Amino acid sequence: MTVYFNTVQEVEAELAARFRARRLAMNLTQKELAERSGVTWASLKRFERHGLIALHSLLKLAQVLACLDDFDRLAAEDRTMPIPQSLDALLATPKLRRHASGRKGHRHGT
Repeated sequence: MTVYFNTVQEVEAELAARFRARRLAMNLTQKELAERSGVTWASLKRFERHGLIALHSLLKLAQVLACLDDFDRLAAEDRTMPIPQSLDALLATPKLRRHASGRKGHRHGT
């Protein structure tokens, strides 16, 4: 089943609910998961209640909950692009950007 979310808050809430359900299915308390993952209990509580957590902490939880590999699909290269059938079609394919464009010598925050 494909689920589409409208807002960042809805994605946060759904992700937190999934992690909580996985924790409960593994019969872990919040404190046990916090200890095993190295994520503070306060961070885990905030995540389960409000969906807010640092990426590093989320990945540590995912590792303990055996779903770290699920993150491989996030922002993966688009494999739905058609394969060019000729050299002309290949040359006409727009090049993928490898770096963000920016002004030379310009640094953020200065």
